[in-house]
Amino acid sequence: MPRSIWNGVISFGMVSIPVKLYTATEDKDISFRQLHKECGSRLKQLRWCPECDRAVEWDEVVRGYEYAKDEHVVMTEEDFEKLPLPSKQTVELAAFVKADQIDPIYYQKTYYLEPDEKGVKPYALLMKALEDKGLIGIAKIAVRNKEQLCALRTMDGSLVLETLYYPDEIREVPFEIPEQKFTKAEMKMAHALIDLLEQDFD
Repeated sequence: MPRSIWNGVISFGMVSIPVKLYTATEDKDISFRQLHKECGSRLKQLRWCPECDRAVEWDEVVRGYEYAKDEHVVMTEEDFEKLPLPSKQTVELAAFVKADQIDPIYYQKTYYLEPDEKGVKPYALLMKALEDKGLIGIAKIAVRNKEQLCALRTMDGSLVLETLYYPDEIREVPFEIPEQKFTKAEMKMAHALIDLLEQDFD
């Protein structure tokens, strides 16, 4: 059984459902290591400080936010823990929308939501209600100190959580296709080719 990456509650109205979050997808890409051609040893990536002109160990590394060119505010783990994230342990459902109102470009990553023993019935109730209404829940979640927009939907007898991009994170199409005119024969041929290749996705 994989380990959960987040524990918290789904909240809507007066209902709270304790849940665990699991990653639902994994890449199956073949990965290659960089090796030294002469001896076959695996190469290490050095963290290099150009100011001190030396390699830096992990315990010397901190995270910083660049607020102006080459100007940074250093953030510690304690700073991240103190951030006021209302969604830190709660997925609070703020709205319900029809699935076709969310363009697939907004979907980012998928997670499975598992209820604990006390949450099974309200979990199943929410799942059934979403299926009956054909709706998706919209909320926010904070995972690893980062708050994200998310959607709750049903899939294969369970609830899944999909992190979403915010509208200002979606780039505009960088080109425009000039309007074209097509003959009936051209459209008939295009439709016939699509019909020929149409099938269920599995």
